[in-house]
Amino acid sequence: MNFLVLLAIVLLIIAGHQLLKIIELSRSLKKTKEWQVSDSDNDFMGKTMLVFMVFFFAFFFWQVNRWIDRSLPPAASEQGVKIDALWDANMYLITFVFLVTNFVLFFFAYKYRGNSKREAVYYPHNNKLEMLWTVVPAVALAFIIIFGLKYWNEIMTPAEEADRVTIELYAKQFDWTARYAGKDGKLGETDFRQISGSNSVGMDTSDVAGFDDILVKNEFHIPVGREIEFHMRSRDVIHSAYMPHFRAQMNCVPGMVTFFKFKPTKTTAEMRKDPYVIQLMEGINKQREKEGKEPVEFDYVLLCNKICGASHYNMQMNIVVDTEAGYKTWLAKQKVVKKVAKK
Repeated sequence: MNFLVLLAIVLLIIAGHQLLKIIELSRSLKKTKEWQVSDSDNDFMGKTMLVFMVFFFAFFFWQVNRWIDRSLPPAASEQGVKIDALWDANMYLITFVFLVTNFVLFFFAYKYRGNSKREAVYYPHNNKLEMLWTVVPAVALAFIIIFGLKYWNEIMTPAEEADRVTIELYAKQFDWTARYAGKDGKLGETDFRQISGSNSVGMDTSDVAGFDDILVKNEFHIPVGREIEFHMRSRDVIHSAYMPHFRAQMNCVPGMVTFFKFKPTKTTAEMRKDPYVIQLMEGINKQREKEGKEPVEFDYVLLCNKICGASHYNMQMNIVVDTEAGYKTWLAKQKVVKKVAKK
């Protein structure tokens, strides 16, 4: 048996050697060298590029159609609507440029495919073309930058004092604490040296303005139709307060206070009735059912958008947008840090 296996291997080697000799002899009969590309090869590759272009664009539009219903619901804040408008303008512009440039790329690969009878033209410079592809992108970028700065300045202007709700978001590995200004509308001062188990956000216990502040964890409530001004701090590393449904994000930096504001336009109850949100949650709950998990309802959420450590993925807090009456009822049930002593 071993002899037969050895004989088969030897015969296979001899057959392979003879096959290689035949291939080498056949090469010598050709008029051109095997490494030379013929006009027919170039013609075939050029036409193949057009075929590939069709499949490439078809795949692109299929991807858009396949994943478009996995995007965020419509913005739930006044500022978010403007940010979405700027985002849409950017995406339309980018998509248009993507389609045009790739069409030109594939079409030119076909039109100018190799041909032994065609000579290349030496074309070193053209002022008009240089001006065209310098001015057009500059105008497009100027549009994006100007409107981006305009919306940013509108968002970063101080909130109306008479109607605003002031909330501090305090970040630490790996949770959030929300602190509300009390009836005086002012947040008490803080002092990192006073951070302790009973004073987790480092409130300055000597500042009377903080005695009526309210601390909440797990979830916080905000009223619809009023400007919410956020003051953001971090105890340890850079976190990022990200509220995707309101299109709001701001870094929380140790040693400084950052600001952001927005005006919510839809309560949590209204958002749960939105047809797109209902469809989105049905898809999520179908997947959860496959994994043996309980179904969930839609909630606004505060996330950390910086990779801040091992439990970064767990750093989130629910946001409830109430009617004005519902917000006042909820706020009245919360305990203040310390009641101010009567004189």
